[in-house]
Amino acid sequence: MTLALVTGGAGFIGSRVVATLAEAGWDVRVLDIAGGGEALRDADGAGSDTTGVEIMRGDVRGRAACDAAMAGVTLVLHQAAKVGLGVDVQDMPDYADVNATGTATLLAAMASAGVRSLVLASSMVVYGEGAYTCPEHGPVATPTRREEDLAAGRFDPTCPSCGGALEPDLVTEDARLDPRNAYAASKVAQEHLAQSWAIATGSTTIALRYHNVYGPGLPRDTPYAGVAAIFCSSLARGEAPTVYEDGRQRRDFVHVRDVAAANLAAADRVLAGEPGRLRTYNIGSGTPRTVGDMAAALAAALGGPDPVVTGHYRLGDVRHVTASSARAADELSWRARVGFEEGIRELAAELVTR
Repeated sequence: MTLALVTGGAGFIGSRVVATLAEAGWDVRVLDIAGGGEALRDADGAGSDTTGVEIMRGDVRGRAACDAAMAGVTLVLHQAAKVGLGVDVQDMPDYADVNATGTATLLAAMASAGVRSLVLASSMVVYGEGAYTCPEHGPVATPTRREEDLAAGRFDPTCPSCGGALEPDLVTEDARLDPRNAYAASKVAQEHLAQSWAIATGSTTIALRYHNVYGPGLPRDTPYAGVAAIFCSSLARGEAPTVYEDGRQRRDFVHVRDVAAANLAAADRVLAGEPGRLRTYNIGSGTPRTVGDMAAALAAALGGPDPVVTGHYRLGDVRHVTASSARAADELSWRARVGFEEGIRELAAELVTR
């Protein structure tokens, strides 16, 4: 049997990846800073059977822990990371340490152990803003939004050539990387490190650029959570979810079960992939929704107060970013299966039992 190592396997996404691999018949080992089988079971909101999964407590920044975890491993699925937009620039060292240094340490241990296959959890944040088209100038790269525009309620980016309105489009994997916060920069660094490792060792890497992941087990009560989790935290306290800007920011919300299935498909593919290269895939539902849509759907499902649109904004956040997952469909035979309404019902049902 092939032994897969899942870093961060007790986390929200990692625990579902572990369960999906185990259910598919893989031998699985987890390396997680939380450690303990109970942490894995608590993290996996679906209550999946992870009996027989080997649990190792350790930090990917520690070379000894990474070396110990490599024994007998054929494939690594690297999910461990510090996530979220962050609170302020004081978070920068942590993002660099956990995400960049941690990945570099893991890759060095893989090279020493002769492990040549990696599935990397990346993110749509590497793109910065998504894809836009100007009616006059065609596809355009948008500059960072100016604080004076945001403060005045002008949230949508405009054409850098004519100042006209832009139409958001689906972003593809060939789009330029344009990280606009510390988390995004650290995810770009992970991809570049993985590419360097693949070239130097003749290894194969797949990077899955997750879009906005939601579903059972979604973390709550942390400023580093995604927007769906922040809404859930407010509703759990009986408060109205607060929506920044005008609520019309477009995102692609993809269910954690679909993300885990993408990791399974990538694991099969990477073992037979072309050495010395990194291949990237968007992992999204393919159906754009607004942040306001998510807030309203969760409030309705949980019987909570209606969302409040505040007009507030965060520097470093982006306006619209939605995915084209056509490459994943063509090359990994993967498509999102969980519809938005079904996913919201499932999340709401799990939240009321916590």
